[in-house]
Amino acid sequence: GFLRMGTTGLVAQALGANDAGELRALLARGLLVGLGLALLMLALQLPIGGLAFWLLEASDDVERLANDYYLIRIWGAPAALANYVFLGWLLGTQRARSALVLQIFMNGLNIGLDLLFVLGFGWGVEGVALATAIAEYSAAALGILIIARALPAGGTWSWPQIAEPVRIAAFLRLNGDILIRTLGLIFGFAYFTAQSAEMGDVTLAANAVLMHLISIMAFGLDGFAFAAEALVGGAIGARDRQAFRHAVVVTTQWAFGISILVAIAYAVGGHVVIAILTGIDSVRATAQTYLPWVAVYPVVSVWAFQLDGIFIGATRGAEMRNGMLISVAAFIAAVHLFMPIWGNHGLWLAMTIFATVRALTLLAFYPRIERGIG
Repeated sequence: GFLRMGTTGLVAQALGANDAGELRALLARGLLVGLGLALLMLALQLPIGGLAFWLLEASDDVERLANDYYLIRIWGAPAALANYVFLGWLLGTQRARSALVLQIFMNGLNIGLDLLFVLGFGWGVEGVALATAIAEYSAAALGILIIARALPAGGTWSWPQIAEPVRIAAFLRLNGDILIRTLGLIFGFAYFTAQSAEMGDVTLAANAVLMHLISIMAFGLDGFAFAAEALVGGAIGARDRQAFRHAVVVTTQWAFGISILVAIAYAVGGHVVIAILTGIDSVRATAQTYLPWVAVYPVVSVWAFQLDGIFIGATRGAEMRNGMLISVAAFIAAVHLFMPIWGNHGLWLAMTIFATVRALTLLAFYPRIERGIG
């Protein structure tokens, strides 16, 4: 994910500065970094998998199926990372519709292949993993075609510019900071899953269903965060403080309004979505018990989403990194404080605190962005 975010902010700033050559160079740099990381992941797939399954303890059946999925899914890494770069570049150049087309194609193909491989061929978890990998490589091919048509006129592919040491160092530094931030976020959700697993398979499954609701919400709120990334980055590239403030205010107003609507929808109809996502009665009942936490979560987390978008557009990776490390520490402390007392309610309280601290830490760093414009 850091490849997508780092690419978006830098590309948006290059667009705001009308630097067509740098727009091409950023695309090339992102793809080179992504390819290098993908090859490293493939070479180290066994120790990576071993560490992951050591950290996330679950029942033997769950771990066996997850391992089967992982050993196939990992081979999609080159395409997955390329797609992150393509998505970041398209969002940074304010081509959200093209990004949407690419995502619909990839996920639509994934769904179709899932149905064919699992229901048609009976390949189970392995079929799901293979479907995802094929869809990602297909999307990468489509992404090349889309971006080839979207490249701005006037720029050229210049290897000296692509490989310019100062810009490569800035690119790697930004992506390194966002990588640490993203690993912190992934760790937080993984730690949530690990704690869920310790309470049994039913609680693990119920929390997984509820996390799907959070993911659906995140896709909606991410749209406004993505808009903030592109508009904030463009304003900073153009050195326009008024445009920066306008982008922050408008995107945040819309995001907050949508978060209220999502919260109401989950409070009123969340049980319907739960029934769609699982047919297991015990999982349904358990998920409905903890549904109020998910109904509250959109209004609590929207500020973290928006501030993430603002900081990505401003390419302030160090602040994002530091804020996330503080937030993860607060989350772990909250888990161990509240979970022994209230069980899964305590775990969801800790997750809510995690989102709150993420927003508060970024808000504390926010004045630095405004001071740096103009």
